[in-house]
Amino acid sequence: QVQLVESGGGLVQPGGSLRLSCAASEFSLDYYAIGWFRQAPGKEREEVSCISSSGGSTSYADSVNGRFTISRDNAKNTVYLQMNKLKPEDTAVYFCAASKWAAMCGPPDGMLYWGKGTLVTVSP
Repeated sequence: QVQLVESGGGLVQPGGSLRLSCAASEFSLDYYAIGWFRQAPGKEREEVSCISSSGGSTSYADSVNGRFTISRDNAKNTVYLQMNKLKPEDTAVYFCAASKWAAMCGPPDGMLYWGKGTLVTVSP
């Protein structure tokens, strides 16, 4: 059974940092682009960042560009999202998802497999 598991969320003060991890069991991430999405209360799920299967291509939402960094370690079957200079508006449940493509992610309804999410709260 395909399972993605996010970890690393928590409560952090504005300006702080967190690193999220997305790990897979019984499933190799090697052939999939992986995306990080987030959903704040009352808002639609939005793509935050995406990394290609090789790790050679990355993309970021304008709202996090320059503050967040996505990376992957295929040997560990894990994708990371380093989040720096966090703002209250980054508060959301963060999900990782595997794309049906190797080179890019898609809209949420086009992603193949999802984790259950990890909560990030940015508050004084």
